[in-house]
Amino acid sequence: MEIIAITKTHPLWETARRFAAESGWPGGAFLAKQMEEDRFLPWERVFVVCDGGALCGFCSFTQYDEMPERYGYSPFIGCVYVDPSRRGNRLSEKMLLAASRYAKTLGYESVYLMSGEQGLYEKYGFQKLGEFATIFGTLESLFAKSTKDTD
Repeated sequence: MEIIAITKTHPLWETARRFAAESGWPGGAFLAKQMEEDRFLPWERVFVVCDGGALCGFCSFTQYDEMPERYGYSPFIGCVYVDPSRRGNRLSEKMLLAASRYAKTLGYESVYLMSGEQGLYEKYGFQKLGEFATIFGTLESLFAKSTKDTD
């Protein structure tokens, strides 16, 4: 298993975009549209998990994700997805760690994540900060984790 941080110039970009679009998950469709429209700042990334050349997961690392800018939290790990046939191998944890390490190299002391899941991200060291309205008008939990724990 290999985790790769990609941008639009990476050879896996289009493959990852299609994989996200075909995931059958609304977060994947959202990410695929962002990738198609190249809505990424130069430092933002998509992280993919590859196994023998096959994609089996992805997440994004962006300035805001689905959190409105007015709250002031940044950066975000978002759109965390692992193919159902690959779940149970801690791939989400590995992607979260890779994205957190990248955030640390950029000088960020914390990373954030929005999710409706309860009990999932806490086991990876994230702490729930509260409930916030998303850009989609839904209410989700905001989680935070220090990048100091990424070594």
